[in-house]
Amino acid sequence: MEDYLKLFVEETSFYNRLVLGTFLPESWWGPLPHMLQGWLRNYIGGVLLYFISGFLWCFYIYHLKRNVYIPKDAIPSKEAMLLQISVAMKAMPWYCALPSLSEYMIENGWTKCFARISDVGWPTYIINAAIYLVIVEFGIYWMHKLLHDIKPLYKYLHATHHIYNKQNTLSPFAGLAFHPLDGILQAVPHVVALFLVPMHFTTHIALIFMEALWTANIHDCIHGKVWPVMGAGYHTIHHTTYRHNYGHYTIWMDWMFGTLRDPVEEDAKKM
Repeated sequence: MEDYLKLFVEETSFYNRLVLGTFLPESWWGPLPHMLQGWLRNYIGGVLLYFISGFLWCFYIYHLKRNVYIPKDAIPSKEAMLLQISVAMKAMPWYCALPSLSEYMIENGWTKCFARISDVGWPTYIINAAIYLVIVEFGIYWMHKLLHDIKPLYKYLHATHHIYNKQNTLSPFAGLAFHPLDGILQAVPHVVALFLVPMHFTTHIALIFMEALWTANIHDCIHGKVWPVMGAGYHTIHHTTYRHNYGHYTIWMDWMFGTLRDPVEEDAKKM
């Protein structure tokens, strides 16, 4: 068992060398404990992913495709985007604690994670990944809904994110503009699922970082109309009604629990 757990440590050590070794002298990070190295790597990676994806996406939809996807009066102001960046950057160090903790638990054998797809085979990997995503979808839906329904949680945590409640205040930079504890709570299902279903370690890490890209996407106000994806059209409704479309990747949980509101049907009502 100890030999197998070393595979996880070797993988995270590789990520540490890849990221930290690229941006920092080894004398700065080499003496740090392994878990702290992981946190620093997650922080640098998270910041880079947030800014690179956010700036590229904003440049594309607000400049290259100006007035194509979003009317001029719906483009968020620079002040709104700077506020979102400020909130996200204050929370980022805390966000990075969760993947660092999950890596620690995996490296110590506390979860059901496996290191190589060949250990279980592709059919089992695909089935397990699907179950993992269902658990995550279910968990994020209910965590998000409770952050709305329990008044103290909304007032002291989730309201920080919901000051962006109009189309011209939403941007890709709003995707991570949460109170730190709010953002962590909504990502916790990714970690809880590791104790319920065997999951490939690399895929788990990739999905956690995909959260940054996904949340940027669903805050850009562009409705992709790809069923059953919970795209930006659905999430914009969530930011304006506060009582619909709590789901994350898909519309299924909202459909099952009666909170779904379709943006196409909303547009038809306005005509």
